[in-house]
Formats: sequence, structure tokens, C-alpha cells
Amino acid sequence: MEFVLYFMFIVLCQRSYLSSVTLERYLNMGNLLKVLTCTDLEQGPNFFLDFENAQPTESEKEIYNQVNVVLKDAEGILEDLQSYRGAGHEIREAIQHPNDEKLQEKAWGAVVPLVGKLKKFYEFSQRLEAGLRGLLGALTSTPYSPTQHLEREQALAKQFAEILHFTLRFDELKMTNPAIQNDFSYYRRTLSRMRINNVPAEGENEVNNELANRMSLFYAEATPMLKTLSDATTKFVSENKNLPIENTTDCLSTMASVCRVMLETPEYRSRFTNEETVSFCLRVMVGVIILYDHVHPVGAFAKTSKIDMKGCIKVLKDQPPNSVEGLLNALRYTTKHLNDETTSKQIKSMLQ
Repeated sequence: MEFVLYFMFIVLCQRSYLSSVTLERYLNMGNLLKVLTCTDLEQGPNFFLDFENAQPTESEKEIYNQVNVVLKDAEGILEDLQSYRGAGHEIREAIQHPNDEKLQEKAWGAVVPLVGKLKKFYEFSQRLEAGLRGLLGALTSTPYSPTQHLEREQALAKQFAEILHFTLRFDELKMTNPAIQNDFSYYRRTLSRMRINNVPAEGENEVNNELANRMSLFYAEATPMLKTLSDATTKFVSENKNLPIENTTDCLSTMASVCRVMLETPEYRSRFTNEETVSFCLRVMVGVIILYDHVHPVGAFAKTSKIDMKGCIKVLKDQPPNSVEGLLNALRYTTKHLNDETTSKQIKSMLQ
């Protein structure tokens, strides 16, 4: 039997029915029988995306190294955001005692370094945007399909997933920390008052008025990092008019499908060696759905969508409830098209 399978494999190679890269990956994964029967080719993307161990090939290294410079700072950004406590007490004291100069100085002294942190977060979003656009360029280029790209360039696919994972974590933390907008609003009001009174403002050089305006728009968003990625993806599509929009949206839908298949297929799921990989995969699946819903003209919930939304929601609901409520809320409240008339009642009821 093994000889017959091997002989059939050689014939397929010789006739070029399958790419050598695809065959190599299937051999490495013990999926020769699947290739020969072609069941997964009929049912859409069905391969193991190695989020734990993917390493860049020679052709991936240039983009990979550029994005890696950005991603190595991501965990530090999240730690700083998680520990952000704000200057609420000092601000309240200053507002309640407007004529007490010491309290005014104390509040200003507390807020200025915090605004420095907010500036760092905002500037990181700009670096992340540049990294995402580099990855999109690599993962949507011709002549390969999105499935072929994600399967061939797994290290870049992993980085794309890490950007989505970071984005959801950042936005979750930002949404639960009202101190961020309160601090920044106080900073801008005080700075404006100082200018009117010709008082030199320490820290003004760090965040000038133009930058403060951009930061204000950024933090006014409920999910600022997601908005950054959505705008970056839309801009990527508009700037690459020779590239069909489907190349980009199919890349997103394929990533969502791969995550869902890996999570619902015991053979794949058993290969995760780190228990955190399941939650990583779930978060990436949700992140890419939200991004698709913002970028695609009709969104992720329409019947014509290439994302199996019922399947994705089912995968989420099959997890321990406390571990995925935040992700379900992300689908409920940060998507664009959920409440459209084109969304089926079944999908709406699944997310109620």
C-alpha cells in the first residue's frame, strides 16, 4: 500500500499537478493521503499554519526582519498600557482648587510623563501600520493565491497573526481604561490655557499641537489600533490599483478559515505544544474577521462572504465561556456589518 501511494505521489510530481512546496509541506505533515484524495483542495484551505515554530525562508527574510523590529517592542507596549494608572487624583485636586498653584503644578507634573507614554503608544501604531502594509504587499502579490502565500510564507503569516493578536489585546486594555482620554483631555486644556497666558509649558516640545490633534483622533476611537489597521488595509488597496481587492480580502478570509480549521480539527489542535496557542489562534481568527468586515464592501456577515461565520462563532462557543466572552463582544460591538439587513437572523441570534 505504501509503495502504491509513493508511486502515485511521484506521478503527481512529474505531471506538476501540485506545487513542490505544497507537496513538501504535506509530506512534512504526514498529509500525503489528503493530497492524493484531494479532499482538502475541494473544501478550501486546510493546512497547518505553524504559529509556534515558523521560521523565515530566504525569500521572506527582508520583510520578516523589517516587521520583527516592530514586533519585538509589542509586548513592552502592552505591559506599559496594562500598568497605566492615570493621574485622576491629581487632576481632580487641581480642578477642585483652581487657585492653588502647587496643586496645578502637581497635576501638570503627573500628566506630562503620562502623555509621553501615550505618544509612544501612538507612534507605535504608526510603525505597526507600516509593518502591516509590508506584510500585505508580500502576502497578496501575484502569481500566488492567498492560500499559497500563507502556506509558503508561514513566517510572514505568523507575523500578520501577531499584529492582529497585539491589536485586539491593545484595544481591550484601552477600552477598559478611561484614564487615558481623561489625562489627554486635561493635558490639552491646560496647554491651551498656558498658551493664552503666555506661560512656558514644559513638555510642549514633546507633543506639539499638530501631533496632539492626531493623537486626540486616535484615542477618541473605541478600538484605535483596529482603526489603524483597517485604514492601513484600505489605503493599501487604494494605492495598489493593479492588484484586485480580492487578493487582499481573500488573504484575510483565508487566514480566518485556516484558524477555524486548526481549532476544530483534533489532528491539528493536538500539535499545539503551548496551551496559549489556542487562545492566540482564537484571537487571530476574531481579529481577521473584524478587519475583513471593515475592509470588504459587504463585510463578513453577508451570505456572499468567504468567511464561514457560523463555523467561526461555533468554534468560539465551544470554548470555556469565560475565556471567549471578550472575543464574542469584539464581534458584537466592533464589527461594521453585523446589524445589516443582509446578515442572517441565525448569525445575529448566535451572537446575542
